[in-house]
Amino acid sequence: MTDSLVSPVPLADPHLVYDPLPGGGPKDVVILGSTGSIGTQAIDLVLRNPDRFRVTALSANGGRAALLAEQAYRLRVRTVAVAREDAVPELREALAGHYGTEPLPEILAGPDAAAQLAASDCHTVLNGITGSIGLAPTLAALEAGRTLALANKESLIVGGPLVKALAKPGQIIPVDSEHAALFQALAAGTRADVRKLVVTASGGPFRGRTKSELANVTVADALAHPTWAMGPVITVNSATLVNKGLEVIEAHLLYDISFDHIEVVVHPQSYVHSMIEFTDGSTIAQATPPDMGGPIAIGLGWPERVPDAAPAFDWSKASTWEFFPLDNDAFPSVNLARHVGRLAGTAPAVFNAANEECVAAFLNGALPFNGIMETVTRVVEEHGTPVPGTSLTVSDVLEAETWARARARELTATTATAEARA
Repeated sequence: MTDSLVSPVPLADPHLVYDPLPGGGPKDVVILGSTGSIGTQAIDLVLRNPDRFRVTALSANGGRAALLAEQAYRLRVRTVAVAREDAVPELREALAGHYGTEPLPEILAGPDAAAQLAASDCHTVLNGITGSIGLAPTLAALEAGRTLALANKESLIVGGPLVKALAKPGQIIPVDSEHAALFQALAAGTRADVRKLVVTASGGPFRGRTKSELANVTVADALAHPTWAMGPVITVNSATLVNKGLEVIEAHLLYDISFDHIEVVVHPQSYVHSMIEFTDGSTIAQATPPDMGGPIAIGLGWPERVPDAAPAFDWSKASTWEFFPLDNDAFPSVNLARHVGRLAGTAPAVFNAANEECVAAFLNGALPFNGIMETVTRVVEEHGTPVPGTSLTVSDVLEAETWARARARELTATTATAEARA
């Protein structure tokens, strides 16, 4: 994996269009993680654009069987998959309530079900699964030759070399708002003219606070994001700015830009989703009001744009856009992410897995807010020399994650015991 400013084969490039099934008619789409935030918004976009998209299959964890059954019926999909096998009876009953005497769609279940769908007959796979469990479906979609609309950043971060080895030029379209913004801004010039990627961050609920002021913040404080409505894990990641650190690694992998040329700036309004600075001094910014409809539409529709996918600005109204430098002392997660990104190999998987465990501990009241990054940093340090990216395997990633989760739980338990005695 190169760390040069511009290398010849980026994973995501708006100038390259990978089309596995050229031809007319709606694109056949598989949606993974359909009952989550990205999945539900993608389905809304599809239902509003039946001439452009047709969903053939859906997958979800299984915890919201009624919603999954409703989605399947409205979209008339061929196949529905759940990761939890114990969710099948409830799902089957919910489907029967919609379909009545009509034949039910095929049902797949188990930890490999999403990967099976990712390799099924379709044009585009939208991976909206949360967490590194999205790695297997990402690899399956790429190996099967599907266009991959990637919202599951963790699969790229923990399996970077594996993804890079499989992906063909133009095969991945990023769906994260920041990376969809960079993707679009990059279309304004050639990669040889890129000087810097500028990734914007809202700053989360604790923007402007010092490290000492963060010592006693509560779970409720951390979940009160000022801009975005998201699940608890990603909301806490936004509060610690771990999410932004993951996005820096993702930007490096998608665009093959050196970490030294990827900058993070705080932009509280979340209007500018990211920017590219070119060598002539020009900066191209991609901006919309905070809404994921646009990035999802880019992922599913590129190289075409989907009309009215997201709200536009009312330029007749005055507004203020602010930008601030990142406080790396209060929010050390971005620099730690750069460090593990440079280490590569299994290091990003250790970082991500340890963070997931620490966030769970924080949400359960077993770890203070600042303890999240303190613990993650210690786990990364104890991991030592990672398995290099040149020889990385899926087994290496899973083994590193298992170790990191176990070690993070041990350190979290020690912290909780010490605080109880204090």
